[in-house]
Amino acid sequence: MTIDEILDNIHPLPAASKQTIKQYITAVSYPRGHILFQADRIKMTVYFIKKGFVRAYAHQGDHEVTFWFGKEGEPVISMKSYVESQKGYEDVELLEDCELYELNATDLQRLFQEDIHIANWGRRFAEQELIRTEERLISRQFRTATDRYKELLKENPDLVQRVALGHIASYLGITQVSLSRIRAEIR
Repeated sequence: MTIDEILDNIHPLPAASKQTIKQYITAVSYPRGHILFQADRIKMTVYFIKKGFVRAYAHQGDHEVTFWFGKEGEPVISMKSYVESQKGYEDVELLEDCELYELNATDLQRLFQEDIHIANWGRRFAEQELIRTEERLISRQFRTATDRYKELLKENPDLVQRVALGHIASYLGITQVSLSRIRAEIR
């Protein structure tokens, strides 16, 4: 996806405002396995995925708990760092070689003060992230693992080709054995 498409999917910007924000965006690439964000560190950077797939996870005892996946067109951000300039709680791992657009959050926050259109874009960006988080929470609390898996496949049909089953099981809050049963049932 182009940066123009990604920006417009969040909220359309007038041409001049879009050019202004794009001056602060840099294209970067990292290999599969790269840790983009590390827990217990402040990361004042917003990324948008041009190409690739990522996961966010936290350590719980001796295992990892995946709590979101990101794909082309989506942002990658530590909201705790972005909003409060505090250490994030998540690690973000690249599951594929990734091409990303990088934007320093400090620059973005300054642009919010200078351009009302960019400020409104930022408000819309934060609202969308809040809705995504709320949807994940509601899904986890009120849907069965089978329903969550079906929903995940509907939203990301190529997920099982791009993501290890262990990460998917972790995201669903189940074991790999349970995931195998669910997959066998819905075939």
